[in-house]
Amino acid sequence: MTRLILLGPPGAGKGTQAQVLAEVLGIPHISTGEMLRNAVAAKTPVGEKALGYISKGELVPDELLLDLVRDRLSQPDAHKGWIMDGFPRTVKQAAFLDELLQELNETCECINLEVPDEVVVERMLGRGRPDDTEEAIRTRLKVYHSETTPLIDFYRERSSLKSVNGDRSLEEVTESLKQLVAS
Repeated sequence: MTRLILLGPPGAGKGTQAQVLAEVLGIPHISTGEMLRNAVAAKTPVGEKALGYISKGELVPDELLLDLVRDRLSQPDAHKGWIMDGFPRTVKQAAFLDELLQELNETCECINLEVPDEVVVERMLGRGRPDDTEEAIRTRLKVYHSETTPLIDFYRERSSLKSVNGDRSLEEVTESLKQLVAS
């Protein structure tokens, strides 16, 4: 059974790869960003709480994100496996997720998509999004490195981290991910 967390810098292709793998494996792709947007749109209790933070430009607290993830992992389609991207982003969130998975009697693996910063900057500038200025991208990378590097160590210490070179074509990265998941 595949339960997988995809890590990697912004612009590494986590969302795209998670969607492709989820389709191939017939399991849900769980994106916390998408779940938050859906919860807000559906005006669920968690969505209403999250909106209070989002509308002020604040980060949604870990507890709310964990409630969202707990709800999602308890849905029937997630019982046969899942692929998650966008969560956890910090060691504190990873520890929360670890506890939740223990409650559910589940384990997960973590794959880090490694992409050099210069490649990320180039890719993100190529997307042509208005908020993707070089300065903004470099700031996001700095935050990513300070918050997520300890997260990579967290999973490495648990022997549940594998890495994939994300600086290749979409197809080559997908093939490497499929091989890792199959092993």
